[in-house]
Amino acid sequence: MNILKELKKDFNKSTCNHIVAFIGNDQEKFSTLVDAFLNSEYRITQRAAWPISHAVKQHPELIKPHLEIIIRNLKKPKIHDAVKRNTVRILQFIEIPKKLHGITLDNCFRLLQDKKEPIAIKVFSMSVLANLAMNYPELKRELIEIIEDQMPYGSAGFISRGKKVLKQLRTT
Repeated sequence: MNILKELKKDFNKSTCNHIVAFIGNDQEKFSTLVDAFLNSEYRITQRAAWPISHAVKQHPELIKPHLEIIIRNLKKPKIHDAVKRNTVRILQFIEIPKKLHGITLDNCFRLLQDKKEPIAIKVFSMSVLANLAMNYPELKRELIEIIEDQMPYGSAGFISRGKKVLKQLRTT
């Protein structure tokens, strides 16, 4: 299978699942998908984001060689919301190496506090920050304040995740 050709076709859940099944736990095939995610035109990048998140859920070790570049990609201007959303979705399910904590914290705090970001990006960023705050108790208070400040204006999804994260932060 040519992953790039598949990403150029009509894209749906079936196509996504087909790509994920093709990749399995093959690092080389996954690297091809990551390359499309990071270096293609907007539509391909957007489409590659979905199978990446599913592949990482099934095989978290696949993301390790690409993690730093994917996290740094969040700082690029004008990246598509699907790229941001799927990047932070991935980050909430994996163990982030200590050397990448700083840049991850910076990115996720920025995304969480940006009023223009879609709810899903904010919610996933909130979870990543909560996970990292377990290593840095001094961040818990700051994260609690940010979440509490946004709760009155948040969507149902933001409020639901916010309550869970606040409980997590206060009980650990």
